[in-house]
Amino acid sequence: MLEFGRTLLRWRTRHCSRRVSTWTPLATAFNAPPARRINFTHDDVGLFGMPELRSFEGFYLLRDNVESRTQELISEATSDQRRRKMVDIFDELSDSLCKVADLAEFVRIAHPQSRYTQAAEQACISICGMVESLNTHKPIYKALSHVVDHGDKLPTSEVDRHVSRLFLFDFEQCGIHLPEEERMRVVRLNDYILQLGQKFMSGAVQPSVLPRSQVPESFRNYFPTSGENVIITGLCTNAENVQMREAAYRLYLQPSKSQEDLLRDLLLCRHELARSCGFDTYAHRALKGSTMEKPEVVREFIDELSEKLRPRADCDFALMSQMKRREGGKADARAEVWDTPYYTNQLRRQLFEEHANEFLPYFSLGGCMEGLDNLLHALYGIRLQNTDLKPGEAWHNDIYKLAVVHEREGLLGYIYCDFYERVGKPNQDCHFTIQGGKRMPDGSYQLPVVVVMLGLAQPRWSGPTLLSPARLDNLFHEMGHAMHSMLARTEHQHVTGTRCSTDFAEVPSVLMEYFAGDPRVLRTFARHFQTHEPISEDMLRRLCASKNLFAASETQLQVFYSALDQEYHGASARHGQSSTDTLRSVQDHYYGLPYVDNTAWQLRFSHLVGYGAKYYAYLVSKTIASWIWQTYFEANPFNRQAGEKYRAEILAHGGAVPSRKLVANFLQREMTPSVLADSLITEIDTDESKIKDLMITRT
Repeated sequence: MLEFGRTLLRWRTRHCSRRVSTWTPLATAFNAPPARRINFTHDDVGLFGMPELRSFEGFYLLRDNVESRTQELISEATSDQRRRKMVDIFDELSDSLCKVADLAEFVRIAHPQSRYTQAAEQACISICGMVESLNTHKPIYKALSHVVDHGDKLPTSEVDRHVSRLFLFDFEQCGIHLPEEERMRVVRLNDYILQLGQKFMSGAVQPSVLPRSQVPESFRNYFPTSGENVIITGLCTNAENVQMREAAYRLYLQPSKSQEDLLRDLLLCRHELARSCGFDTYAHRALKGSTMEKPEVVREFIDELSEKLRPRADCDFALMSQMKRREGGKADARAEVWDTPYYTNQLRRQLFEEHANEFLPYFSLGGCMEGLDNLLHALYGIRLQNTDLKPGEAWHNDIYKLAVVHEREGLLGYIYCDFYERVGKPNQDCHFTIQGGKRMPDGSYQLPVVVVMLGLAQPRWSGPTLLSPARLDNLFHEMGHAMHSMLARTEHQHVTGTRCSTDFAEVPSVLMEYFAGDPRVLRTFARHFQTHEPISEDMLRRLCASKNLFAASETQLQVFYSALDQEYHGASARHGQSSTDTLRSVQDHYYGLPYVDNTAWQLRFSHLVGYGAKYYAYLVSKTIASWIWQTYFEANPFNRQAGEKYRAEILAHGGAVPSRKLVANFLQREMTPSVLADSLITEIDTDESKIKDLMITRT
């Protein structure tokens, strides 16, 4: 028995060795569970290599240090003997605060130990207090305002002047330039807006609890009950029963007076805040300094895109109606708003995903990381190198650390990969900046440090973590943010990497999704994690086509959401019209399916809080990314010349150059609403043609 066990062990060892022999070291590392590290030396370097954070108490030291440094920088900025450019002093002030605030915010969210999360939360509160104090510090505001209005006494560049104006705008967001009584009103409005937003978001996710008597008898059996109440916890978008989908939509989205009051007050307070700060509407305030610059430009873009989308979206809805009639046997059935997710998934399964999870074995985490590494090397000449973590450097034992190394420039920065789900960890895929890059006084560069967080399943002894196509897209998306941080080389950390306008920050990450959906890229790494067989050409075609199914109607939905957000934060905010009446009007104009009486889905649309007047940003980012893809990478996704040009003219600048100027210069064409709309329509038509060809070949 013992000998058999030894023989089995030897076979497994030989088998595993043969299985991973064709993976790169990077892929091998990510295809195996992270090694548990035993600290034999007890030489704890602290979280992220910061000696102050060898224990949670280090947050108190960091807080005290930044408070002391803040006072020194304020004195320097307001001194007649100032020897540095004003923008450099402000950028160091921003850098000092961000290094603690960004670090503390991440630790507060992600660290598994309560002592660390509590200390980090206290640090966040302290930094917020310092920022609020700075926002009311008139001497430092006047010093900066004088430099912006009259120029610095030291030589400055156009980038310096642009960043100085950004700092000044940040100041004036809080009304420091206003008379004291009006400034205090702005402070109160900001506080009230924050409270209203928190309450609205909380209410948006609460289940609908309705007395049985108010629920039609035909709907009651679809949902759980508690006593005499029926409880609806969400939209049943994937339910096969059409009545259940309809019931969930009608009942979960019933109007709520409390939510309506919160939304009305939120929009009104935002409008009053904008007026107090000298803007016509809150949308004008939110879009200042953005890629689109003004809400009038956003509306023109939305209208141009809406007009071109309508006939294409109508074709999508007609196909969904045909599917509904075939499924239900009713000749007059038509697609409704509660049907679109269901039939999108149905058609995707029928045409592209005949076998559940058939793509999973071809996308091991290690294989995907290898694919990313090879792509980034082809485009930018960089490599992702798995790096050993020192004792105490990570917040959990399943973290990877990547060094981003350029073939000529050397080390560009570090990416910490927190990829696996765990108890207490937020269920979201996101990118955190821990330290922004900037040029140091001695000419060296402060290296960027970021965290990429995913929620993947832990690898098992029987094999690596496998990614669905959607998870693959998310990995490339978040690594796109990370590369924006790594490849930027700005003078000032205040505008490095993703610290740019909201409607431009998503461009690099969305562009990476185009690479993740290109068969030429997938072909380089999509292979079975056990047999190493490459994914078949038929599977590749189906996979890439499935990502663009019903693109016209899905884009039309995003146009509708964006238009509604703009309407709420535009002039209509002061008219007192109910948010549902506004919704009905906007939906009739911008969406191909009608409004459903006695529903109010906007009262569950929490993005109105976080993206107030900026929901359009993803749509514009996708449009710009599509334009860049078509112009530079569609012909050859591994084009080094195009990659280096993209880095030099887009990624390297972060927010140091106005994003509208960056895009226009890079694409050598004025970024008009019409040009943007045409770019996205071209992509939709191309994808639709590919889908039709595939449908013909498969039938």
